Amino acid sequence: MRKILVTGSAGFIGFHMSLRLLEDGYEVTGIDNINDYYDVNLKYARLQELGINKEEIKYNESTECHKYKNFNFFKINLEDREAINNLFKSENFDSVINLAAQAGVRYSLINPYAYIDSNINGFLNILEGCRHYGVKHLIFASSSSVYGLNESKPFSVHDNVDHPISLYAATKKSNELMAHSYSYLYNIPVTGLRFFTVYGPWGRPDMAYFKFTKAIFEGKEIEIYNNGQMKRDFTYIDDIVEGIRRLIEKIPEGNKEWEGLNPDPGSSPARYKIYNIGNNNPVDLMYFVSILEKETGMEAKKKFLPMQDGDMVETFADIDELFHNVNFRPEINIEKGLKSFVEWYKYYRTSKKEG
Repeated sequence: MRKILVTGSAGFIGFHMSLRLLEDGYEVTGIDNINDYYDVNLKYARLQELGINKEEIKYNESTECHKYKNFNFFKINLEDREAINNLFKSENFDSVINLAAQAGVRYSLINPYAYIDSNINGFLNILEGCRHYGVKHLIFASSSSVYGLNESKPFSVHDNVDHPISLYAATKKSNELMAHSYSYLYNIPVTGLRFFTVYGPWGRPDMAYFKFTKAIFEGKEIEIYNNGQMKRDFTYIDDIVEGIRRLIEKIPEGNKEWEGLNPDPGSSPARYKIYNIGNNNPVDLMYFVSILEKETGMEAKKKFLPMQDGDMVETFADIDELFHNVNFRPEINIEKGLKSFVEWYKYYRTSKKEG
């Protein structure tokens, strides 16, 4: 049985990824610092679904799982160098899926240091753990935000991504550069994943689909930026998880045809590979709102606002590399995905009131 570390396992994607791996029979160790960037009760509720009881969690100690024999959990900060090193030393991971990060474009304008602590210093600790303790494959989360000022559509991994427009995006681009250097220097197989607007049940309350749904049910205004003239390549959580799952066993090999005189940003002579994981279908923001109105059965009170600093007008993923290498294209459309999210939100909202 292969042993996998999932960082950010109390987070949205990390929670779903952990569930999938456990159901597939992997031995999984999850870590998370359970910070208060958004409601910690949602994070503890996710952990409860994984069989981890809130009352039993202690910092830097293994927490027993009451649902899966093949899962244990540690509350640890990524930037805690000693704790991360000891974890790698004691647990002997085969693979690492790094999904922990300080997320959010707008929050990076308010609290920039949090992004350096987690996304730069924390990621360096993960890379050092992989380097020193024989990890056979590192998969890490990047972001569609790295495309920044790029206007070439759809966004391709072969595009230059040197013009980020938020500190969050800059840290994700930095992760790609750091991971490439470690792959090149220490022969660590590394796969980077640029996620495109992930949504679905158990999602993040700071994301538009969650904020809008909550506001609609509470009869409050929803804030629509750039006067609604935006598009996003929304990607359902199950498709994200399926993409990662297929890539676990797809160990990168260097591109022997790569040329330094004509360098391709999408490949490398090192054992390093970048993929987009998106739905390959940008959705108009106002159509997105109309689906939420249909599924909630309520009309949204709309407040139109100008473009926000750091935001991108449109995202659109080219997923040819993903399909070519692991024969996968995301399948769940926005109508089906938002229906599932609203159904979950109703359940979660009710359970919170009853609790």
